Amino acid sequence: MARIGGAGELFGTDGVRGIANEELTVEMALNLGRVMGTIRSGRIAVGMDARISSHMFKSAVIAGITSTGSDVIDLGLIPTPALQYYVKTNPKITGGIVVTASHNPREYNGIKFIQDDGREFTREMDEESERMYKSKTYRIASWQDVGQVYSEDCKRQYIDGIKDKVSVEEIAGKAFKVVVDCGNGAGCVTTPQLLKELGCTVISINAHPDGRFPARNPEPVEENVEQLKKVVAETNANLGVAHDGDADRATFVDERGQFVSEDVMLALMAKYYVEKNGGGVVVTPVSSSRCVEDAVREAGGEIVYTPVGSPVVAETMLKTKAVFGGEGNGGLIFPEHLLARDGAMSAAKVLELMALEGKPLSELVKDIPRYYTFKTKVPCKDKLKLLNGLKEEFPEASFTDGARIDYEDGWLLIRPSGTEPIARIFAEGKTEKRAKELLELGMSAVKKILG
Repeated sequence: MARIGGAGELFGTDGVRGIANEELTVEMALNLGRVMGTIRSGRIAVGMDARISSHMFKSAVIAGITSTGSDVIDLGLIPTPALQYYVKTNPKITGGIVVTASHNPREYNGIKFIQDDGREFTREMDEESERMYKSKTYRIASWQDVGQVYSEDCKRQYIDGIKDKVSVEEIAGKAFKVVVDCGNGAGCVTTPQLLKELGCTVISINAHPDGRFPARNPEPVEENVEQLKKVVAETNANLGVAHDGDADRATFVDERGQFVSEDVMLALMAKYYVEKNGGGVVVTPVSSSRCVEDAVREAGGEIVYTPVGSPVVAETMLKTKAVFGGEGNGGLIFPEHLLARDGAMSAAKVLELMALEGKPLSELVKDIPRYYTFKTKVPCKDKLKLLNGLKEEFPEASFTDGARIDYEDGWLLIRPSGTEPIARIFAEGKTEKRAKELLELGMSAVKKILG
């Protein structure tokens, strides 16, 4: 499970992930629990998504943590940001672990480490964790000192935390009709309830947790949310919302049943936050559309680019005191609430903007600068070979994360994924023709390098 672009062989851009019982094993989960129990000694929150292997891995993680003498607060099935909010707002909690593979296909699972402020572990922390994992220098408690397990329900606290940070009365006054597609993931247990409490008429689809993801793949990209688009149009709803497996991401469908690209939503919310704060820094990865930078600068803000991955975006937001941040995949970060992606908070904030502006989503996004963006992914098992080949193929590229080649009329980014055995290719141009040309250039280069 080599992870180019992450901390090392084990940790990727966003925790440890792999195919359950093949690449990610119970033994690994047990020992990762021991690592967390040692480096964050005290009381650790543990939660999981709805995947069919999550109970198994959660049990192993809890066994590992308690074997070091640390206690566990078992939060059960919960969205990742709900656990992160719980950890942040409970000073007695020293850290957290979420068993989740987020947007990855159903056969995957993963383990994500959370700091005591609710942020994901930084790459340096992942490296420290990996060293302990490999050296097996974690603590093992004597029989009388093993940790205990307590159960809590943090859903109420999480929903209230979001409501505290949005204009509830403004939203409720509009009596929006919202269709929410939780994708049979962890968002089922919180987002529909939140939307009801915001005064919305809620139509839920795929709203029961099912780790086999029978309705669609967990990633809420446009090709996976055709049902949502159809239901929004048929019911004359004001908005459609789709989550990934652990509900840290949200993508949106406007009142016409049209999918709004993730980059456009990122630009829209970044512009909103810069305007409402009278300026400020917005942090986003090198993979984000140029429309984000254009919208931020036009609103009087400053853009800061990072490598891909929400932990590095959040860390940079903390350092720069950013007013907003996020990725062009539906992962938006609202720092006044949590320095981590939060799909339910994203839905609430989009409704807030619609309520305050008195405009439907299709009207709100009209002012966002338009680019043509194409993304694809190709199999890539030898990520080091690809990176070395890209340096030869594109000597002019910048290598913040993968190879980004900028042109006057567009840009191309080729980067090995930190979570899957693939390479991602992003191409953007001022015209559709140019964007397609750049995508073809990227695909040809990858094929040439990998053979």
